[in-house]
Amino acid sequence: MFGKASSSQLSVSLGGSGALSHVYIQHPPLRCSIPGSKGLFYDDGNKLILSPTSNQVFSWKTVPFASHVAPTSDSISEGPVLSIRYSLDSKLLAIQRSNHEIQFWNRETGETFSQRCKSETESILGFFWTDCPKCDIVFVKTSGMDLFSYDSEIKSLHLVETKKMNVSWYVYTHESRLILLASGMQCKSFTGFQLSSAGIIRLPKFEMAMAKSEANNKPVLAAEDVHIITVYGRIYCLQVDKVAMLLHSYRFYRDAVVQQGSLPIYSNKIAISVVDNVLLVHQVDAKVVILYDIFADSRAPISAPLPLLLRGFPRASSSSYRTGNKDTDGSEANDISDHETIIYGDNWIFLVPDLICDVAKRLLWKIHLDLEAISASSSEVPSVLEFLQRRKLEANKAKQLCLGIVRTVILERRPVSMVTRAIDVLVTSYSNSIKTGSYFKGIKAEKPPTSDVSNVNPPTSVVDESIRREDALGKSIKHGSASGVENESLNRSPAFSVSDSEENVSFENSNHLRSLGAKADRENFKVAESSQSEVQKLSLQSQLLGPSNSPLNANNSENLESQVTSAAISPDEMYSCVFASVEEEMAGDPAYFVTIVIEFLRRYAIYNEFKYDEVHCMNWLLHSMHLHSPCE
Repeated sequence: MFGKASSSQLSVSLGGSGALSHVYIQHPPLRCSIPGSKGLFYDDGNKLILSPTSNQVFSWKTVPFASHVAPTSDSISEGPVLSIRYSLDSKLLAIQRSNHEIQFWNRETGETFSQRCKSETESILGFFWTDCPKCDIVFVKTSGMDLFSYDSEIKSLHLVETKKMNVSWYVYTHESRLILLASGMQCKSFTGFQLSSAGIIRLPKFEMAMAKSEANNKPVLAAEDVHIITVYGRIYCLQVDKVAMLLHSYRFYRDAVVQQGSLPIYSNKIAISVVDNVLLVHQVDAKVVILYDIFADSRAPISAPLPLLLRGFPRASSSSYRTGNKDTDGSEANDISDHETIIYGDNWIFLVPDLICDVAKRLLWKIHLDLEAISASSSEVPSVLEFLQRRKLEANKAKQLCLGIVRTVILERRPVSMVTRAIDVLVTSYSNSIKTGSYFKGIKAEKPPTSDVSNVNPPTSVVDESIRREDALGKSIKHGSASGVENESLNRSPAFSVSDSEENVSFENSNHLRSLGAKADRENFKVAESSQSEVQKLSLQSQLLGPSNSPLNANNSENLESQVTSAAISPDEMYSCVFASVEEEMAGDPAYFVTIVIEFLRRYAIYNEFKYDEVHCMNWLLHSMHLHSPCE
């Protein structure tokens, strides 16, 4: 988007002193230190950090993130803890005690029961709770998956279905409701299932690409090299190829798995985060992070690789990042020492989508984007504005930055063509936000849970898609029926309109793409927008049609209900914050100013019908044109 990634760019970034940063963590972190703790566990279904002791489990809410939130606790029996998760309704607590047994505790009655493997030859790799109507909990074993429902009357689990297959390891995120099961000598063969409130989808089997080493050894894929992410409402899988030094991307459809290009990496150890739909690729060994906006047309990074910054640290200096510990006296010094952290330390674990857990110091950090630094890092104004218009977590800041950028380019008398493109970005974004309703409704964001254990509300069985974006197909790696997937291209609408339903994660049918005549650009991640008529049609279909006609979806249901201002800019805001504020300074060049105003009116007229509450703005603009006309 703002230039291609290269090794030379990386070395320049690393060689500079006092480098800026586009990504930061904010001090103070959430402290999860409990005496006698057996470790920290992340319950992504309920967005909780859990810390069990010999007789209790403490839990901290991570949504909304607050550094001083107090933990809640439940009593548990003594024993080993391999994994621990609350049910999605918070009524049950499940603890994996061994490779063969999971213990359940009813929080209301205090009763316990256990579920064991039928065969001692199979082991439990892990488990997760689900909102799928068919089952409540899934055991992932070396022999496959067991799907159980909970019977509240007899207070036990009922085996619903067993899916037999060899499993070496698995990855799962509640955000996507997707599980990938690895098998084979190199662990590169995958079977996938999506278990959501809409039902169960079984993905076609596929293999991930792995380059051979010079010694012709066959590398084995590890679980930490596979990442499931959700970006702009779409599910992707990112796979680290350490031999080729590439990060491969895969897109999931209901009937095909499609490889959609690769990104260069500069470190053998890679971590992945997603903040406000921006992909963060942490180059852990190099101690830098590279940002990508998959919505854009290019695989180039948003900016040059830069370090991850720690903000707000007391007595902030380079000592905040020290690699050793000094003996300190006094409670204040000890408190500061406790908060010091080693950036990209060995004890850091990256949690989906935007958290970092320091398991040694029992600290939890939240990752943030510095929109101001990102917008200042590029001179490509239209691209920067498109990027800012897609931001939602800090939509008001993004809006103010957009207004400031447009004011600046006008005052600097940049070429009319460039200013026109910038205005076109904002006008089109506003028009699309009006059509989708996001400008009036606000953007959905995090809703604080009401129960003592933070849980995610189950999503509805059919999700309303207010806008349907189609990915251009890349190289299909599905076997059998997927081999016939054609590589054709989509006409691409402007890449900055993002619907409110982005948190509705969906699988689509690849045949729909073929019917539109899609052609792949294998080098790029591409997304296309639907027209307004398609929006209305798809919205109606999602409510009326059955599973065979509508995509099955998994909601990011932690993102609900609280209102956040849209980054879209109305004509009234353009008038008051841009044109009116620069009018006096532009008096010396009336022809230029009038030209800009005319271009704004022209583009606004193309995308919108004038409304009564906008008439005063338009009247002012026309009056301004009259006053500044060189013919007067």
